[in-house]
Amino acid sequence: MISDLNGHTIVCGFGRNGRQAVTRLKKHEQPYVVIEIDEVLIAENEKEILFFKGNALSDQILEAVGIKRAKNLICALPDDADNLFVVLSARQLHSDIVIVSRVSEERNQSKLALAGANHVIMPDKIGGDYMAALLTVPDLIHFLGTLDWWQEDTSPNVEELKLSLIPKNYQQKSLAQMGLRKHTGCNVIGYRDGNGKQYINPDANLVLDVEGKLIVLGTQEAIKKLNKMFHLD
Repeated sequence: MISDLNGHTIVCGFGRNGRQAVTRLKKHEQPYVVIEIDEVLIAENEKEILFFKGNALSDQILEAVGIKRAKNLICALPDDADNLFVVLSARQLHSDIVIVSRVSEERNQSKLALAGANHVIMPDKIGGDYMAALLTVPDLIHFLGTLDWWQEDTSPNVEELKLSLIPKNYQQKSLAQMGLRKHTGCNVIGYRDGNGKQYINPDANLVLDVEGKLIVLGTQEAIKKLNKMFHLD
């Protein structure tokens, strides 16, 4: 199964953060493989999760899970030094892979970025911010939570749409010309152009860059219509 993977995500470590990452990947039907050394964890979850038993710090293990064919890598190991080593190795083995790494100590964030991580996440900091947000903006947090946890067809979803993937007859158009809301029921809540400039609630007459991305909000049914409209399903 691993040898057949292409454009997949490699998850290093199946602790709390690794589990959350795999849950999200499975929800979005993204191919993945988990590198884990703990035989107990593997035995408890191998019926549902695709594992490769080994140490992610080994170049041979990274190559065995197809790092040169992979699209993303998530470093979810508990030790910052281990994550740093994996990031260095992964970047050397695959210069274009997108790397997301967790970090425990704030002082190590810049080191992981310098080593080649595209995104460095501090789970403890996010957790603290979230707990405070529950007190300061509870209704907003409740709404955002529904975007993640509801599963019914009427539940809201946030999706990213890469404009370079849509048919050419829709490219270099404005939102008004594309008519996304009219044809699919999706709402565009954000736009990022090819230079990285971000727009919140972009103007309907703004001509979209083919290298840009749209952030759309809609029910699962609306997202399906969007994918069908652009032949992305």
